[in-house]
Amino acid sequence: MRKLLIAISCFLVFNAASAQDPHFTQFYANPLYLAPSFAGATQSDRVAAVYRNQWANLPGAYVTYSFSYDHYFDNFNSGVGILLMRDVSGTGDLALTNAGLQYSYDIKINNVWHVRPGIHVNYTQMGIDYFKLTWNDQLSSSGAGSSTFEQTGDNIKGDVDVSSSALLYSDRYWLGFGVDHLLTPNYGLYSNDASLSMKYTVFGGAQVIKRGQLFNPIDESLSLAFLFRHQYIYNQLDLGVYWYKAPLMVGLWYRGIPIIGADPRGDAMAFLVGYKMDDIRVGYSYDFTISNLVSSTGGAHEISVIFEFSTSRARQKKRMIPCPEF
Repeated sequence: MRKLLIAISCFLVFNAASAQDPHFTQFYANPLYLAPSFAGATQSDRVAAVYRNQWANLPGAYVTYSFSYDHYFDNFNSGVGILLMRDVSGTGDLALTNAGLQYSYDIKINNVWHVRPGIHVNYTQMGIDYFKLTWNDQLSSSGAGSSTFEQTGDNIKGDVDVSSSALLYSDRYWLGFGVDHLLTPNYGLYSNDASLSMKYTVFGGAQVIKRGQLFNPIDESLSLAFLFRHQYIYNQLDLGVYWYKAPLMVGLWYRGIPIIGADPRGDAMAFLVGYKMDDIRVGYSYDFTISNLVSSTGGAHEISVIFEFSTSRARQKKRMIPCPEF
């Protein structure tokens, strides 16, 4: 196991260019991470926090934190947002940290359809603690812990990155497209070129059942949704269904690409439950692994908390994006 962890740590350090971005099961509870077009896409100001612990049974599991705030300016049809994200993995605390600003603009095409382009500019940073790694020359009959002759690189490497997106929506349907890492930031800790590949995202869905008035909170809904991501040589497809009956929401997601995927069974089944109060939404999801790693990972736990509040008494009612809230 120690040799396996060393191999994984070294692979992550020296091959960051082929890595994938962290992903969230409750991506609609983390909308600014999904696409900058969601900045300001609520009636009120919004604060969202998400915690994810992936493959908890493995030492040095993937732990991801995300925090965002966004606000909508009625007079300018514009939304702004702040997104912070930190992902830590491996025994060497390989950490990715992002901090950025977002802007979106709502364009009314006609009485039914709106489109929202968005842009995200952020500072991104990769870091590692070499002292927590065990190198090959430290593995001896006397055991680990002896000094190493390995040459270490930089502890931290930072760069600037840009993402963009567009979202088309009506009161029942939505379809979005996003491109991340337009500047392909370089995470090479050894002064090498380890540029992160661009990520392409397509998402959408429909509210097939919707009970409630147009500008008031709905009482019940049934939504179908999908999310497809492509980065480097990796593809991932999520297909899901949400049922909401105030104040409870439950959801079921399938993650994988059957037949043509790496594992024909897929990657995971995700189960979601959420509770919505007046201003606060709390969600929990669990990813049950169905691939060949089913007996090793321990799945993934994710918790989301969203708080909405109004900073303006005269805030106008606007068309809401019909996406699920978890």
